[in-house]
Amino acid sequence: MDTKELLKKVRKIEIKTRRLSNHIFSGEYHSSFKGRGMTFSEVRQYQYGDDVRAIDWNVTARYNEPYVKVFEEERELTMMLMVDISGSEFFGTTQQFKKDTLTEIAATLAFSAIQNNDKVGLLLFSDQMELFIPPKKGKSHVLRIIRELIEFKPKSTKTNINEALKFLSSVMKKKAIVFVLSDFMDTHYERTLKIVGRKHDVTGIRIYDQNEVSMPNLGMVPMLDAETGKVMLVNTASKSVRKGYEKHYNKSVEYFEKTFTHSGAGTISSRIDESYVKKLLGYFKHKGAR
Repeated sequence: MDTKELLKKVRKIEIKTRRLSNHIFSGEYHSSFKGRGMTFSEVRQYQYGDDVRAIDWNVTARYNEPYVKVFEEERELTMMLMVDISGSEFFGTTQQFKKDTLTEIAATLAFSAIQNNDKVGLLLFSDQMELFIPPKKGKSHVLRIIRELIEFKPKSTKTNINEALKFLSSVMKKKAIVFVLSDFMDTHYERTLKIVGRKHDVTGIRIYDQNEVSMPNLGMVPMLDAETGKVMLVNTASKSVRKGYEKHYNKSVEYFEKTFTHSGAGTISSRIDESYVKKLLGYFKHKGAR
């Protein structure tokens, strides 16, 4: 892709996603995550209506009357976008690939972060670390993130979510809001996700195509495995083949939902022909209300 074409693409995504983040998500995003990072400020005497969980028992015992800890909300948050750029993301039977939808969602979230003067970083992964951009503030930084999302060429076509989470754990020492964007056609990451979930506020955003859910009956067709590059002849007319495929697909979806929920992380699933705006907004509202 030449520079002119790339800039045109970046601008197009910027216009679309910035409008969304300005008008819809900035307030919702911040109210969803505010108060997650709190710094201790002072102690004061207990007043009627104070949360009893905030009582400082050491000070209370010393002065023989109740004292509470006062916390200040950490205004500045750090967002990390972990984006799967393996071969299976280059799949789509409607207007666009899964990769295009992931790029739009990541850009929308990034603009929501800078609207609130927060830092945002990017981690692109396949079955290895492809690119890491440390969190920073500012519009030019977000535009660099969008540029990488559009034109970065991965070295590998395979997926390893576990390795990506391990890398995140090693580089992000401060608490962050982490969005993992993928189709989650992978397993064996539950232990690492639990560790990451204890420290960070994690949300998994699963993007899928309607034709991945069930295999249509098209007779004998050649199929390309985007992650291995192998082409196989598949008899889609066979009921057992279609059932086997559905079983495998549903297993990976179930694994994603169970693993994230058990780790205390949030989940969003959006089909590429659906409105991810509604899905994100619903999620933020629900999270902010808890």
